[in-house]
Amino acid sequence: MEKKQHVLFLCTGNSARSQMAEGLLREMAGDRFEAMSAGLEPREEVHPLAIEVMREVGIDIASQKPKPVDIYLGRVPVNYLIVVCDKAQASCPRIWPGLLDGRRFFWPLPDPADQSGTREEQLAGFRAVRDELRGQLQEWVKSVE
Repeated sequence: MEKKQHVLFLCTGNSARSQMAEGLLREMAGDRFEAMSAGLEPREEVHPLAIEVMREVGIDIASQKPKPVDIYLGRVPVNYLIVVCDKAQASCPRIWPGLLDGRRFFWPLPDPADQSGTREEQLAGFRAVRDELRGQLQEWVKSVE
């Protein structure tokens, strides 16, 4: 049996974008990849609207927890690093132990937690990010086959 490659999604709070990406990749290609996520300044919990919009597409991330990046840095082999926010891109370590050239990606996505307005407008922001992540991940998974 082939060993799964580790994919780490990184953002600042690890409460929305990176958590959704982790759940999406696990659903799409969990047989090939070990999906993980972390944050530079992790929040206390996964954003409730992230959990809600993922349930809409049949993926339950309610048991996932925000984690600090240092639980992985130098401790878990990371085959691919995908940074999903500007702040994390600016602050993330440039050199990741064991990460090969060309395996660090930057997918800048707006933070849906910053979406203001009505509950429906906020949900729309989370859905847009979820759908963008799903599209990018589908293309990415095909590219590493």
